[in-house]
Amino acid sequence: MKLTPAIIQDATTQEVYMLGFMNDEALALTKQTGYVYFWSRKRNRLWKKGESSGNTLLVKKISTDCDNDTLLIKVKLMGNVVCHTGKRTCFNTS
Repeated sequence: MKLTPAIIQDATTQEVYMLGFMNDEALALTKQTGYVYFWSRKRNRLWKKGESSGNTLLVKKISTDCDNDTLLIKVKLMGNVVCHTGKRTCFNTS
């Protein structure tokens, strides 16, 4: 199964929230529903970001890099946090 890295970034503030991985089905569901889906390597299944927390990610724009092997997905956070640790972003230095 081919997995594509997907960088998730706030469409307004440009804050980078997280990095996830998408297979073709996750990308198709993301485009179809307007909400971010990933392929969980740990759970070995598709999952909608925020399915248990309620902190979903509404897609504003999807772009690919110059090599067409990484996605940049600009989103609106529908909730307060992205990271499972309870932080707004997974890239917290403190």
